[in-house]
Amino acid sequence: MLDKDLPLGQAGLGRSSRRSVAVVVVVSIVVVSILTIAGWMRMQHSVSGPPQVVLPTTKYPVGIASAGEPSGVAPPSPSAIPGYRQSYVSDFRGKTLPKGWLTFNGVPGGDPGAQFDPKHVAVRNGQLLLLTYRDKHYQNRWVTGGLCQCGLPAVYGAYFVRSRATAVGPNEVELLWPADDKWPPEIDFNESPSAHQTSATVHWGGANNTQQWLLHDVNMMAWHTWGVVWTPHEISYVVDGRVWGIITNPAAIPRVPLVLDLEQRTSCSINAQCPTAPVQMQVDWIAEYRAT
Repeated sequence: MLDKDLPLGQAGLGRSSRRSVAVVVVVSIVVVSILTIAGWMRMQHSVSGPPQVVLPTTKYPVGIASAGEPSGVAPPSPSAIPGYRQSYVSDFRGKTLPKGWLTFNGVPGGDPGAQFDPKHVAVRNGQLLLLTYRDKHYQNRWVTGGLCQCGLPAVYGAYFVRSRATAVGPNEVELLWPADDKWPPEIDFNESPSAHQTSATVHWGGANNTQQWLLHDVNMMAWHTWGVVWTPHEISYVVDGRVWGIITNPAAIPRVPLVLDLEQRTSCSINAQCPTAPVQMQVDWIAEYRAT
């Protein structure tokens, strides 16, 4: 799992995620707008590239209302998805990372001016926190947090992350990454460059083929339940219980073990995704399911 070009810290490992590739073949970009009206979600989408895509109406779990949770919503029940069993859940109630998680340490691949450090990941007040701030140990540069659920690789499954960002600045991303660190494939199911937009992208093949969905008009500072449902036949991107994007190209669907990653990244060296104040990526809980 280690990137040979990066040092292994006492509490972390180097990770060259979403590395630069010279040849990129873009299969399609799909744009989605999302509005919440009277508690229900209305979706509009347009497609450039493939024929018109019809989104499924399958409903997925958002969570269970709970005043005791930081986000006001507790993890879904073990039987929340028909045909699936809950294989993992963490509400981050302790003060340390649960078993199976490892933090990143080093320079992210493709981001030479950025820096991961294990101290920028914390568990407190019922939340997992990724912390971007100027760090005196790195010449007062902006340093970020990242981690992987490296101890729980899987082929196929449903992943749900209840999260929010406290401000704009770093790229906030939730993704599935190859357990053997041989990239591609990769499934980014919530990668946010701004306060009101996110994207989901699948990468595959030696030429880094990609298919991407874009989601606009969504408040990334508010709590949302982001999800990806990965099966042998399709990848569904989910927010707050509704599918907002789908991949059905058989060649694009990974068939190797993947692990869940959570990351913040800056690109201050090229004047992009650079904070002006400390930023947190807050995670209330994570719930995962496997098909029965």
